[in-house]
Amino acid sequence: MPALWIAHVTVTDTEAYGKYAELAGPAIAAHGGSFIARGGRYVQLEGKERPRNVVARFPSVEAAEECYHSDAYQEALSHARGASERELLVVEITE
Repeated sequence: MPALWIAHVTVTDTEAYGKYAELAGPAIAAHGGSFIARGGRYVQLEGKERPRNVVARFPSVEAAEECYHSDAYQEALSHARGASERELLVVEITE
């Protein structure tokens, strides 16, 4: 079943986070992921507000996990650590 990768982010270092974004996109695409939303308009109804919200669709939870643990994504993530505060989760779509 397909899955959604959902990230809520507060960027604290724009330059370093830009490098993350540059590298993360190809890593996500290489695992079958495609972006549905990236930093668009949002309304915070509950919980901690994060100004950047990203949603990517993957073929499965497993594909999203493989992406996260891949060397390419971990390289990208090394630029986000210390440059952002984030939460990331993967949820299966139960259509």
